[in-house]
Amino acid sequence: MYGKAFAPEYQGSLTALSVNSSLVDVLAAGTEQLRAAERTGSPREAARSGLAVAEAHRRLGQVTDADREWKASYRAARTARDVGAMAWALWSGGTLARQRGALALAWRLLGLAAELGERGGDIVVRGYSLAGMAETGRIQGDYEAVGALHEQLLAEARKRGEARHTVWALEGIAQIHRNTGSYDTAYAMFEEAAEIAEQAEDRRGHAWALRGLADIVSVRDGDADHALRLLAEAEVACREMTLSSALAYNHKMRANVLYRAGRYEAARDVYRQALEEFRAMSEPRGEALARLGLVKALAQLGRDRVETATDLAELARVLDRIGLRHARRMVDRAREEFGLPEGVEDGTGPSPIGAAAVVGAGR
Repeated sequence: MYGKAFAPEYQGSLTALSVNSSLVDVLAAGTEQLRAAERTGSPREAARSGLAVAEAHRRLGQVTDADREWKASYRAARTARDVGAMAWALWSGGTLARQRGALALAWRLLGLAAELGERGGDIVVRGYSLAGMAETGRIQGDYEAVGALHEQLLAEARKRGEARHTVWALEGIAQIHRNTGSYDTAYAMFEEAAEIAEQAEDRRGHAWALRGLADIVSVRDGDADHALRLLAEAEVACREMTLSSALAYNHKMRANVLYRAGRYEAARDVYRQALEEFRAMSEPRGEALARLGLVKALAQLGRDRVETATDLAELARVLDRIGLRHARRMVDRAREEFGLPEGVEDGTGPSPIGAAAVVGAGR
């Protein structure tokens, strides 16, 4: 049995905030408490409220502000000798590093966070940090290495009755099954995640689960209209909670569904929308995936084969640099789909799609 979902990253004077609080509201409340803690000289409270500020900035796609705030939170926690708060700040920094495509840094920060969480006796931050490491490995496509960790964390979350973490673990394992072709298993796990999230009033987890269900309904069943209805439902929560990253991934999935249904012009337009959203928040993984979809949609609409091959070659280099193996294999499948040899380029410079830098400094 699961209780109501809660947000352990909202700490100190901010524990009354809900997991469903608008990020704009979280940022305002967190900033107010942070300034009050700084005025009264309370580094512990500054660390705890600063964590919420950092997370709000990160989820809003404001990566420069998020980077500044998690580091400030860590410094305040160190001053207060609060090992748990130090761990939470490192968790936030590691999560931001993954969002920005700095996967090696993400592994290092999240590993340190897990160690400090264990040393400080904070099982929640330890679990969240291990979950962050598992998610980093999963988006890299290293399923064998992190599959067991996902299962371990799911078992721990179920034992504690922690709905939000159970939903996260179910969705992660479901994504692995989806990417390895076990669609029925993936659907069942996304469905369970959606049910638990709904019962626990975890709107963010529910929105991600609906996105997963939409993907399976589209790729397995070919039911684009049903998939689009699920995504439309998820989008409501994303907009109401100002979940910028989740909304961009929702739009990218909407474009995927349209592409699979042969609605290439509509897919092109939505891929372009998602691409701009990812670029605005400096999220290189999402940007690369949206670019790949856009290249494919344009190819279906008659774009020059050499230009398509040039873009795919550039994307392959980007994904190799980030270390996203599963996405890199998607580029190879795109080459096969359009009958393009590897490494064909026209030698005239970067294409319009790839003109903006893909990897920002430092999901």
